[in-house]
This record gives sequence, structure tokens and C-alpha cells, in this order.
Amino acid sequence: MSKLSLDRILQSQGFGTRKWCRELIADGEVSIGGEVIKDYRTVFETDGLSFTIFDEDWEYREHVYIALNKPANFECSRKPSHHPGVLTLLPEQFTWRDVQPVGRLDHDTTGMLLMSDDGAFIHAQSSPRRHVPKLYVATTHAPVTDALIAQLLSGVQLHDEPAPLAAQSCRKLDEHRIEIVLEQGKYHQVKRMLAAAGNHCEALCRTMIGKLSLESLELEEGEWCFLDAAQLSLLAPE
Repeated sequence: MSKLSLDRILQSQGFGTRKWCRELIADGEVSIGGEVIKDYRTVFETDGLSFTIFDEDWEYREHVYIALNKPANFECSRKPSHHPGVLTLLPEQFTWRDVQPVGRLDHDTTGMLLMSDDGAFIHAQSSPRRHVPKLYVATTHAPVTDALIAQLLSGVQLHDEPAPLAAQSCRKLDEHRIEIVLEQGKYHQVKRMLAAAGNHCEALCRTMIGKLSLESLELEEGEWCFLDAAQLSLLAPE
């Protein structure tokens, strides 16, 4: 637990520089427990703290852990080049907090994207040593065959990879869709594996990381939510 002055609290939560936060406080834009606080030097215990700014309620969070249902044509980059960045889908203060995507999804890939300002969490979740399974639903150009499923399960050789890569599991959903689970997280892995197996990926959606499913979060495309401790525990490898 820690105690901070109100201007430092707002700054830590991404509402701008300390100078700007002090101006917000002086203008009566911040209230705690229904009381408008105009003295930026007022100290509060941060644990469990809730505050209202611009008539919107917020909880103090030392770090934020976010799940976004990423739409197509958004880049997982803080400096996008051809499409809008995924940070434009979040409130502006998350940019101030240096929230970053955990790993990347291609601009045309949709589905679950984790984001955080916790460097240790980002590093841990991105590490290939964790072997966290990720479930994807891929739409294929050619019909899904038993031979295709068998190839993906037994392993296909990708360019620049020393050994064949295999799906942890793979099953046919319908004539042109498969559900595939991977642990490795290589660059463009699903698309490259399908191409190596003689098919082509026309659409791709990540629907689960670890045991945390996009369905359980009930997010429409473009929507996001904070993850609580119980949900974060589902991201741990088995």
C-alpha cells in the first residue's frame, strides 16, 4: 500500500503531466467519495481508491491489464505505418501510461490481444519459454481436408525454421474453417503453416490464450476490458 498526493495519482493513471493534473484539480474536475478536491497536495491511500474525473468513475491501478477484441485493419504498433494503431481504440490516458500490446497480431488478424503497462508481464507473456497455448480460427481458401489436418498435426517445414512445426491440436469446423492451437508463436505462423500444407489463410481470429477465451469476455470487435486476478491466472501455462 502507498500514499500519494492527488496530482501524482492522476499523473500515474495517465491523465497528463503533473502540471496539467494540478490544473484539472484546481478547476474542480476531480472528486473522491462525492467530494470535489481542489488541493492537489491532498494525500490519499491508493489501495482501493476510486475517483471521478470529468464525471467518469475510475479505480486506481498500479498497472493495467487489458484484453482487446481487435478488429481487422489495425496495427499492433505504437508507431503504425499503414493503418490506425490499436491504441486508438483505448482511452487516451493509456497512451500516457505507456500501455503496449503483448506480442502482435497482423493488421488483418482479429481477436484477443492483451495489452499492459507492466513490463515484467509483457516480457513473461511474450516469452516462447512459457508455452502458453493460443487458439485460432482460420478461414481457408481451399476446402479443409483430413490430409490438411494430418499435416498440421504431424508438422510442416517452414522457411528459416530448423525443424518442422506442428499444431498442438487441430480440428475441422466446417468446409473452410479450422480451429488450430499453437504454442510456439512464430512470425505469421498459422498463415505460413497453412501455406506450407498447400492451402491459404483468408481470415484469422485468435479466440483464446491459455484458458482465457474471448467468448467469456463478451467483447464485441473494438471493445476492451480490464482483466482481474482470476482472469490473469487463466493465462498461465499448465
